[in-house]
Amino acid sequence: MARSRVKMRDHVAESSLHWRRTLVSFIAIVLLMGVLFANLYHLQVNQHQSYQTRSNDNRIKVVPIAPTRGLIYDRNGVLLAENRPIYSLEITPEKAGDLEATVDALIALLELDPELKERFFHDVRRNRRFNPVVLVSRLNEDQVARFSINQHKFPGAAIEAYLKRHYPYQDTLTHVLGYMAKINDRDLERLREDNKLANYAATRDIGKLGVERYYEDLLHGHVGYQEVEVNNRGRVIRTLKYEPPVPGSDIYLNLDIRLQQQAQKLLAGQRGAIVLMTPKDGQVLAIMSNPSYDPNLFVHGISGPDYKALLENPDRPLINRASQGIYAPASTVKPMLSVMGLNEGAITPSTRYFGGPFFQIPNTKRKFRDWRRWGHGWMDVFRAIEISADTFFYDLAYRTGIDTMHDYMSRFGFGQASGIDLHEEATGIMPSRDWKQRRHKQPWYQGDTISVGIGQGYWTATPLQLARATSIMVDHGDTVHPRLLNAIVLNGNKVSMPISHGEPIVLKQDNYWKVALTGMWRVVNGTEGTARKAFKDTAYVAGGKSGTAQVFSLAENQQYDHQSLREHLRDNALFVAFAPFENPEAVVSVVLENVGGGSTHAAPLARAMLDAYLAPAALSDEEVIADE
Repeated sequence: MARSRVKMRDHVAESSLHWRRTLVSFIAIVLLMGVLFANLYHLQVNQHQSYQTRSNDNRIKVVPIAPTRGLIYDRNGVLLAENRPIYSLEITPEKAGDLEATVDALIALLELDPELKERFFHDVRRNRRFNPVVLVSRLNEDQVARFSINQHKFPGAAIEAYLKRHYPYQDTLTHVLGYMAKINDRDLERLREDNKLANYAATRDIGKLGVERYYEDLLHGHVGYQEVEVNNRGRVIRTLKYEPPVPGSDIYLNLDIRLQQQAQKLLAGQRGAIVLMTPKDGQVLAIMSNPSYDPNLFVHGISGPDYKALLENPDRPLINRASQGIYAPASTVKPMLSVMGLNEGAITPSTRYFGGPFFQIPNTKRKFRDWRRWGHGWMDVFRAIEISADTFFYDLAYRTGIDTMHDYMSRFGFGQASGIDLHEEATGIMPSRDWKQRRHKQPWYQGDTISVGIGQGYWTATPLQLARATSIMVDHGDTVHPRLLNAIVLNGNKVSMPISHGEPIVLKQDNYWKVALTGMWRVVNGTEGTARKAFKDTAYVAGGKSGTAQVFSLAENQQYDHQSLREHLRDNALFVAFAPFENPEAVVSVVLENVGGGSTHAAPLARAMLDAYLAPAALSDEEVIADE
């Protein structure tokens, strides 16, 4: 029988193993503690500033504050654009209890549109419950009063006041002032590109058109901010710092609201434009385009049906006809063409010309008819302007050529922006050989030149350009840019804007200006003057020039019949005038669409505007009253 061996325990070896394990564990713990303390040191000491900043970012929130927009006044201090408070009803969901019941009760109490409920809950889902959400953005006084009486029944609901732009003169100034409206994606992109986005952090609206857009930087001001401490849910606990916003600057325009209202009154029921300005310094006193529209519609967000109605209106009220409407200038440019002819030696003050029923380019069969079927007989440049003889200027254009006409008329500002402080301006067309080749891929023909000689053909201009060109005429070649801005209020002081001059037109003899201006005097005061009836018995001496522009080309043997034509094919009526004759203080241009002769229809309006400017006491005080 085999006997098994009994294994004896080696206590010494076990003790040694236990000691080694203990030592390794201790070393490991020490190393780990070292790493832990090293990391703690790194976080608490080395990274202290960084983590403190990040902690503050979570704790402190910067809230931007929108600046108050600057106001707009006319030259006499009449307020044209103001900021009015609107009252908004807002509900904080977490304070409202039964939110749906609260909303239903408020809609019933204030007689609100039930569709607001759906939009409100849509906004609630996109916001935190402790943030207020707008139920209705504009409350009238009656609704404010009804809510105030019953406010104790609606915990979490409150009325907040905001400032919104308001235009008290409504459609009288729309095309000048423009309007404010909500910032859209395109505005954001433009602000981002211009590095101005931060300044609009708290701003909801921006200038879209007119003066509001052109002087946006002046009117907007600079954003302010406050630093507030918030808890871990974003709720504001206290305000740490407050930096007030810088309000936008108030501005004064050269406009006179009474003259602007007079222009609107004269254009009532017609499509057209009137521009009244001072020739010496380019101050625009009135610039009216009709029809117009109420800009307040856009301030609060125009409805779809209202916007569609404006877009589909055949009279196109959205277009500023004064600066964007392009029309053939017709005979209103004959005085400028006379100056060109005199300076180029194509005519002299005593040149005699026989005007028959038509003008014919030598060796061609095409006839260019005069507006008078039987012609005007013998005339000089004075009578040619007075009676607006087409044949005289056909001949002048034939002998000077398009290159010379393009050069001179460009100096009068045709075919280029006038420099007015509006973005909405068309340049019109002052045609040339190069222009026709680029635009129509065709060479220039002599027949094109003849039509340009009476302000027709390819030549187009805006009423604003006509007023500026007339200013250059009466100021003997001194060119000023039309200006709407009169002064800016900076630090409480009214700072006037300087006159903006362009390159002057210098003639060989200053007398050439007097020749053309005398012709314009005879238009108004001569025995054959086309506007002598419209300016009869004025209290001042004026000069002027009528124009009647065809809007389509007649066949060679076709006669113009105003009554048989559809309205949009009838002639446009134009007139430019200035007064007093010896020392002009104002020039005016009038364009009426599809009404007929300029001397019959446009001249009376030009006279009425000059009457209003030179005798402002005749204007009724009640006309300056705006809406409530």
